[in-house]
Amino acid sequence: MAIANRSDVVIDMHPCYQIDNFSYVLTSEPSVGCVCLYIFLALLSVVTICGNLLVMITIFYFKQLHIPTNYLILSLAVADMLVGIIVFPLSMAFLLSSCIYHEDLLCKIRGSFDISLSTCSILNLCCIAIDRYYAVCQPLTYRAKMNHCVVAIMILINWGVSALIAIGVMISGLQSENCEEKCLIDVLMENTIGPLLSFYLPVVIMLCIYLKILLVALRHARSIQTSTRPGLVVSKVERKATKTLATVLGVFLICWTPFFLCITFLPFSDVVVPVPVIETLNWLTLSNSMLNPFIYAFFYSWFRSGFRMIISGKLFLCDYTNSALL
Repeated sequence: MAIANRSDVVIDMHPCYQIDNFSYVLTSEPSVGCVCLYIFLALLSVVTICGNLLVMITIFYFKQLHIPTNYLILSLAVADMLVGIIVFPLSMAFLLSSCIYHEDLLCKIRGSFDISLSTCSILNLCCIAIDRYYAVCQPLTYRAKMNHCVVAIMILINWGVSALIAIGVMISGLQSENCEEKCLIDVLMENTIGPLLSFYLPVVIMLCIYLKILLVALRHARSIQTSTRPGLVVSKVERKATKTLATVLGVFLICWTPFFLCITFLPFSDVVVPVPVIETLNWLTLSNSMLNPFIYAFFYSWFRSGFRMIISGKLFLCDYTNSALL
């Protein structure tokens, strides 16, 4: 990722690194800023794991939540939890800024997990958008088109495509070691083809789907004023689900768009991005995995009820699997 060059290392020194024989290495005596940074990132990782684990347990345990949309949310929560378990620790050990200057095998492994899980997250969001489209725009055929089998296939495709993209980026990175300078195929995979397949294309699809949903919802609202024909009214639950998942998409775009714009366009320009900015954008993307559970808890009363029952330990006292979550 050609975002900065070696001559800028001294100017933009990371609080956890120092110059040693012209190498960018971890400090032997970490500064207060470095310790605080790692404590903050560790807490971020713990909150990400616990929050998404709550979502997973809630969906698994309560039969009321065993619906296709929630299985897609479950897949998203699994990807986000793995970010907290794998990507956060690897990113703390092999910071993005250090990997820019010393891109060894462990940095490539870190990058592969990062790319794979982030791609899986956005593909899950894309599938959730498709689910919302059928729920709102074609409610009469929704249950037939978005059944458990279809959702299972979508989830398998999401994880498979994500793994293939990550493997492709990693292979291109290993091949680039034979180049004296950054190989063209490496630049294309990391800065053009990879972001196009894993971010830009799915985002365009999602935005088009949600725009279509909005237009249909507005048309339904106008039709309701003049007609009471069956099938025109979109239920309050479906509107709530669409609004919530659109919020998830909006938060995702806020967290991820700056980073992808940075890695896509800056390598082809003469602009040098300071190391602190690179790190901030990188951790902003990873923090998205922590935010989704809070969005569900804020919008969905049944998720809040499930979270409270899990945290309070009521599940150990009695069988609540068939409880009606309000």
